[in-house]
Amino acid sequence: MQVDLDSGWMQGIRHVRSPNCDARPPGVDAELIVVHGISLPPGEFGGPWIERLFTNQLPADAHPYFAEIAGLRVSSHLAIRRDGSLTQYVSFTERAWHAGVSSYQGRAACNDFSIGIELEGTDSVPYEPAQYRVLGECVAALLRAYPRLSAQRLVGHSDIAPGRKSDPGPCFDWHLARRVIGESLSGTGGLLV
Repeated sequence: MQVDLDSGWMQGIRHVRSPNCDARPPGVDAELIVVHGISLPPGEFGGPWIERLFTNQLPADAHPYFAEIAGLRVSSHLAIRRDGSLTQYVSFTERAWHAGVSSYQGRAACNDFSIGIELEGTDSVPYEPAQYRVLGECVAALLRAYPRLSAQRLVGHSDIAPGRKSDPGPCFDWHLARRVIGESLSGTGGLLV
């Protein structure tokens, strides 16, 4: 996995352009990676709904919950499905609208300086080994491409929006995620299937 530094797009993966993004503030680069959990409808996996949400095409009448969120304008840079399939929605050079009201170490507006990675999942269901493997590969590629990023600045949505957000939730294994990232950085990845 490799990032094209000119475009900010990961090479060799699926791209679907989300309109829900804009320019980062002048002189601001990505310094933080935020891990999210998402399932649409809540607690259900599969289907086209995450992509439709990120592209403003979520039909409000397809599920009662969608009527509440169909008007939201949100996105993430990357999304990793349960099977490990990976889609990029926003260039890493742009600001995706994933964090909302947020703060990291006293610095507000995390969208300005972060990269958002959504994992299809919930707070109460363990994430899949394939998701950890792909997350490790993604984060390793991002760390190689953007020197201001650091494995120490990998946080959950709940860390930057406490009380407002709980994802990726207690079923996300931070120890495993950091181990897989380390393996991907050192070239010993692929231990998880």
